[in-house]
Amino acid sequence: MSKRRIKKIAIIGSGIMGSGIACHFANIGAEVLLLDIIPRELNDKEKAKGLSLEDKVVRNRLVNDALSASLKSKPSPIYHQKFASRITTGNLEDDIVKVSEADWIMEVVVERLDIKKQVFEKLEKYRKPGTLITSNTSGIPIKFMSEGRSDDFQKHFCGTHFFNPARYLKLFEIIPGPKTEQSVLDFLNNYGEQFLGKTSVIAKDTPAFIGNRIGIFSIMSLFHVVKDMNLTIEDVDKLTGPVIGRPKSATFRTVDVVGLDTLVHVANGIADNCKNDERLELFQLPDFIAAMVENKWLGSKTGQGFYKKHISDDVKKEILSLDLNTLEYRSSKKAKFQTLELTKSVDKVIDRFKILITGKDKAGDFYRKTFAALFAYVSNRIPEISDDLYKIDDAMKAGFGWEHGPFQIWDAIGVEKGLELIKSEGLQVADWVNNMVSSGNLSFYTIQNGTTYYYDIPSKTQTKVPGQDAFIILDNIRKSNEVFKNSGVVIEDLGDGILNCEFQSKMNTIGGDVLTGLNKAVDIAEKDFEGLVIGNQGANFSVGANIGMIFMMAVEQEYEELNAAIRYFQDTMMRMRYSSIPTVSTPHGMALGGACELSMHADKVVAAAETYMGLVEFGVGVIPGGAGSKEMALRASDTFRKGDVELNVLQEYFLTIGMAKVSTSAYEAFDLGVLQKGKDIVVVNKDRQIATAKAHAKLMADAGYTQPVKRKDVKVLGKQALAMFLVGTDAMEDSNYISAHDHKIANKLAYVMAGGDLSEPTLVSEQYLLDLEREAFLSLCTERKTLERIQHMLTKGKPLRN
Repeated sequence: MSKRRIKKIAIIGSGIMGSGIACHFANIGAEVLLLDIIPRELNDKEKAKGLSLEDKVVRNRLVNDALSASLKSKPSPIYHQKFASRITTGNLEDDIVKVSEADWIMEVVVERLDIKKQVFEKLEKYRKPGTLITSNTSGIPIKFMSEGRSDDFQKHFCGTHFFNPARYLKLFEIIPGPKTEQSVLDFLNNYGEQFLGKTSVIAKDTPAFIGNRIGIFSIMSLFHVVKDMNLTIEDVDKLTGPVIGRPKSATFRTVDVVGLDTLVHVANGIADNCKNDERLELFQLPDFIAAMVENKWLGSKTGQGFYKKHISDDVKKEILSLDLNTLEYRSSKKAKFQTLELTKSVDKVIDRFKILITGKDKAGDFYRKTFAALFAYVSNRIPEISDDLYKIDDAMKAGFGWEHGPFQIWDAIGVEKGLELIKSEGLQVADWVNNMVSSGNLSFYTIQNGTTYYYDIPSKTQTKVPGQDAFIILDNIRKSNEVFKNSGVVIEDLGDGILNCEFQSKMNTIGGDVLTGLNKAVDIAEKDFEGLVIGNQGANFSVGANIGMIFMMAVEQEYEELNAAIRYFQDTMMRMRYSSIPTVSTPHGMALGGACELSMHADKVVAAAETYMGLVEFGVGVIPGGAGSKEMALRASDTFRKGDVELNVLQEYFLTIGMAKVSTSAYEAFDLGVLQKGKDIVVVNKDRQIATAKAHAKLMADAGYTQPVKRKDVKVLGKQALAMFLVGTDAMEDSNYISAHDHKIANKLAYVMAGGDLSEPTLVSEQYLLDLEREAFLSLCTERKTLERIQHMLTKGKPLRN
């Protein structure tokens, strides 16, 4: 059979979902045709211009407006604005013939079966046989949609449900129709993982599929609990947010963002179509929800929902909360529970669940009640919505941003303890769980030889979770493959001669222990291994250097120690660059300040597409001092070409630091010069990142890696560059664009990047620039305003402009 490739996809329907999906396919390099209906009448602007309904610009207005709105939305649906050129727009009358060129046609129109069937009838006239055709429905049965279509259509037809926003949420549900070929499901499953960077889950054709069935149950269950337990919406959001590994928006803020109408639509669909669901009563809308829908308090889209922005007479902004008893808005109340205090020192979310259910206050009651309901419910959904428990966990993690799925949480509490909770709430668990326990299996998951196994119900055995071969899961190998450990890092053997250095500090900040660990990793790799990966699987790669440590030294005026600490950071970065083995960095999420400097000194960067990277030190009143300022001067020098205005090139690199620019994707990091074209690469699926980095480290080692020679040929421009920078910063302060302290920091950076006040352009060593950088960093640490900025960042978590 010939290998199926997706070069061109046609997306029918350009609403929020359609445009978002179109952008994500453009993100991965596919050619996209985005079609929508033509308008029925002219708008005022078109009338004023004397246009008619026959004009192309009018006929494509709906699709063009929708795509344009999507591209302007924040967070952006696209990795880089230039990728939008991969999308061609059109309408369903003039351009439908073009779907014959597509390898995949996806329908994303309104959630109405009659309209979807009309669209498919139209598409079948132009679709070439063998082309994939799918629907992005969130709940209409797939079996109804393909009725009356040809055999070839039905074999290649299924549901492919993306979650909104398509770029950021990882769940990709694939729902077979009655006649879908297995090869089609296998292809989409792999394509979702490998190319779209998703967690692909093959679901059954049941109402709301997997993610929404469990997710909406979870929210509806909370809607009922909140009134029964007399909790406020702030209480519930405190209890169901980051403390249990859920997004910051927790429950009620999430509903405001998604839209209460969307939630109600799905809940009603489940209530109407799942009459045998043992918790059917929970899908009935509580009174306060019905009242909110009637009042059109649907969340962000209508300006108010569970929360509402309020600007008082003295122009003070305040977020008000809805009182569910009176249905009136009031000032927010801070939620505080003794049970949560017990988990403050427990860094790993998975270790908190055992503690939370022991709470003696309202929070303890809440967790016992809600976890019991969730465990009982998911146990009873097998085999209805899925035959395999790991698919339910995957769906909740990827679709709702939960750090751990229901069965993983149950395992963390203990399967038998979970059964006790279920019993005490008077709920029924599925028979298979009792059978599992009575046969001596006391966990849903086990780790064997670095691989995750799950309890397979039909065979009653622990079975390997499929698709792990492309991944390296550090949690699974950390204990068995540990080579070295301190309080900052764990160094693991990845196999094939490649080591991994994994940060373990709070938010993966880079302090003394992490630097010691990095040096140790290079030592061990040089002696006994062939390459080194610096990688972790935390929420963020690293938020940068430990500024708390810098602050303490600066306040105590321990300048010699501070000088030594900065030198140690610089030396560690240079050690990575000039080691005798290849080094590969794997940034993902936030890779700021020192973490960005670290990546810039690796031989190669394998960045996750979702990497937010930049040198942000200006925000805390200093310049990059871990070799970042030196590196930007070096990269500018390497970019100079004959005939260039070298000052302009240098200025670009200067502004990247001076404006504390941060990329909103790895692709933007190339524009900032912190990633380098032709050397660094991007992977869309973060789960594959460490395996890919290992492969590249091995490749470099096998190709005969040569230890680089230290650079002494960095061209600096001296006085001419310095003069230009100083004139520029003077003008910026004069026009109130920057403060006096910003001016001082910018001038220090200018001095470093110009190479000092040399009388003419000169070739200098990296060490020369490092010394200038360290001197500038130290002098800024003696400034009161810098200390104020650092303190503000440490206490408030955001920059101070003073």
